[in-house]
Amino acid sequence: MTDTSLPSADPSVDEEVVPARAADSADDRPGDADDAGTDEADEDAAGKDASAPASAATDSDLFQQSEVAADYVEGLLDILDYDGDIDELVSGGRPVVEVVGGQLSALVGQRGATLEALQELTRLAVFRQTGSPSRLLLDVGGYRNNRRKELAAVAKNAVEKVKEYGEPVRLEPMSAFERKCVHDVVNALDGVLSESEGVEPTRRIVVRPAD
Repeated sequence: MTDTSLPSADPSVDEEVVPARAADSADDRPGDADDAGTDEADEDAAGKDASAPASAATDSDLFQQSEVAADYVEGLLDILDYDGDIDELVSGGRPVVEVVGGQLSALVGQRGATLEALQELTRLAVFRQTGSPSRLLLDVGGYRNNRRKELAAVAKNAVEKVKEYGEPVRLEPMSAFERKCVHDVVNALDGVLSESEGVEPTRRIVVRPAD
C-alpha cells in the first residue's frame, strides 16, 4: 500500500450524510450503540454502502436543541470575554449553531481541536437540558465551511493518485468531521472508494480503487 500522506491545509484559514458506495470493512464500523448520532457514526456511515438512519427528532425538536446550544455558547463567550454574533438554525437534519465575529481563532484551535471540544461540551449541555442526545454542529468563524473546501481538494488529489497509479492512498490522521468530508467527496466519484482505519487519534482514511 502506498503511504502518501497529504499535507494538511493551513489551520489559520479561516455535514449532510449521503449514500456511499464504499465497501464495509471490519476497521470501519461504528463503536457502541451509544455512539449513534455522533460525528463518528456519521463518518462511519459515510464510509460504507449505506445511508445514515433518519433522525426521529422533529424540526421543532432540532430547533429547540439549537436554541439551547446557542444560549450555552453565548454564556461561554461572556465568560471568556469574546464578542460574536450567534445564529441558530436547522440544516441537513441537524441543529446548527454558528458564531461569527473577529478575533475568534482561539476558539477554533489547531486543526479545529478547540472547536471540537467546545462542540462536545455544547452537546452535553443540550443533553442535560432536553434529555436527548444531539448531533449539534458548532461552527466558529466559518471554519467548518472553509475546511470542507480544503478537504475536498485533498480528497480529489488522492483520487487522482489512485486512478493514476492504481494503488491505495492513505491520508493523514483526521477528526471524524474531516473524515466525513473526505468520504462524501470520494464516494461521489466513480472508480474509487474510501474507508477508515485505525483508532483515534490516529484514525485515517484510505482511498482505494473500487473492485
